[in-house]
Amino acid sequence: MGACLSCLFGRRTRSALYEPLLQENEREAVADLLTYLENRAETNFFEGDPLRALSTLAFSDNLDLQRSAALAFAEITEKEDVREVDRETMEPIMFLLQSHDVEVQRAASAALGNLAVNTENKLLIVQMGGLEPLIRQMLSPNVEVQCNAVGCITNLATHDENKSKIARSGALVPLTKLARSKDMRVQRNATGALLNMTHSDENRQQLVNAGAIPVLVGLLNSPDTDVQYYCTTALSNIAVDALNRKKLASTETRLVQSLIGLMDSTSLKVQCQAALALRNLASDEKYQLEIVRSRGLPPLLRLLQSSFLPLILSSVACIRNISIHPLNESPIIDAGFLSPLIQLLAYEENEEIQCHAISTLRNLAASSERNKRAIVDAGAVERVRELVLNVPLSVQSEMTACVAVLALSDELKPRLLKLGICQVLLPLTNSSSVEVQGNSAAALGNLSSKVQDYSPFVNVWEKPAGGLHGYLQRFLDSTDKTFQHIAVWTIVQFLEGRDPKLSANISSSRTILTAIDRLARVTPDGEEPSDDDDDSDEGEIVALARKTLNLLK
Repeated sequence: MGACLSCLFGRRTRSALYEPLLQENEREAVADLLTYLENRAETNFFEGDPLRALSTLAFSDNLDLQRSAALAFAEITEKEDVREVDRETMEPIMFLLQSHDVEVQRAASAALGNLAVNTENKLLIVQMGGLEPLIRQMLSPNVEVQCNAVGCITNLATHDENKSKIARSGALVPLTKLARSKDMRVQRNATGALLNMTHSDENRQQLVNAGAIPVLVGLLNSPDTDVQYYCTTALSNIAVDALNRKKLASTETRLVQSLIGLMDSTSLKVQCQAALALRNLASDEKYQLEIVRSRGLPPLLRLLQSSFLPLILSSVACIRNISIHPLNESPIIDAGFLSPLIQLLAYEENEEIQCHAISTLRNLAASSERNKRAIVDAGAVERVRELVLNVPLSVQSEMTACVAVLALSDELKPRLLKLGICQVLLPLTNSSSVEVQGNSAAALGNLSSKVQDYSPFVNVWEKPAGGLHGYLQRFLDSTDKTFQHIAVWTIVQFLEGRDPKLSANISSSRTILTAIDRLARVTPDGEEPSDDDDDSDEGEIVALARKTLNLLK
């Protein structure tokens, strides 16, 4: 706050000591404080006689004494370790906050902002009615008062219990106005406060109603990286809500272009938040297309190849959402994403990155034979085979789902089988994760249809992990109708393929034949199957089981 405390009292109050109207207790308080200041290192100003001396000055009718008290509180709270204080300590500062004197306002709000670094103090300030005078000070024509008041609100807004109270207090409109301040300190504090208010659905909606969106979007082009960061992060949070994305799409035509530009910022944190904002926007089809059309892929690819984990995570999460749209599949592949995405499958430091990378590959393979072929040509299947048994369950689920999609391609099935993909899928059919089990079985089922050479299946009949034989037994005996359906359908594909060895393996398995016979004869309610059952899942299982028995004759 500038001058030291001893100088402040010397300059501002010593002349007042001789004023005939100065109260005796005020003279004593000034004298005591000067003594305490001489032993400052050993003095706790937040309790006992030092606090009573400061309180005497704060509650005085003498403006000079009030100014000195406010400045003293500001400097003490700035230089001392911030600690939890009680109401007795807070009351004189709250009283000074009500002053109409600009100098007292400025110092009191600074002191309050310093105390608001402490978690418990944040709650106490709001409980004691601190929001109303702070809002009045935000409306002050004095820039210093504005800056300190907004800074205090920013600190208060970091506590979840305060956020809704701040939103209901009427603070959002002046905060939004001050975000456009010509003073960079005020602008930083105001945008920081707005950011802190974007962490709940209710508060985000109130921010939108207060007109914050166009202000935040406009400030994306600020020359200050802190303001860029606060605004980008706030917009990213706002874009979590579908209704807000629609509003952004209808009113903010330059938003995507601005965010793409910020991915080339000199600040890593701004780059990261820009990618995350685009990720949230890309939850909607319109933005998925717009990001690609606005040349967002090159900067995303650059961030994806960074060595900085947050940049990798934000960019791969973004490209994952963008890849959901079928029209974006080929542009992403043509932009050179396949090799970096495949490399990220082995990013052991962060399973979320692994999940996003393989999920993106699965999306890219969804609707095009050309793209499936490109993914296999790039080495994705070899990398999955190498990694899948040792990655976390969430990654296993995504990897097996990707293989199931690739296995839909009749052209690629022989290649996948030759690469030994069955060797890793079979153990995963007995995973602790139902999703991993189902995806692995679905991949095996897709591979079983319309292939010329069934020797890869014959070779894994008994191993690894119980082999194809064990997997089919488990799924036929499962209580899960989907699992039963996958198993019996897969057996039908094998039998229709007419491979002598595989057919012989199936027909010689007593456990498989017993399970098939049971499924063919009995419906879930224990009655004989009827023609009406054919339209239900159970009916399809019964029909497939009966078809299996016919093929085995």
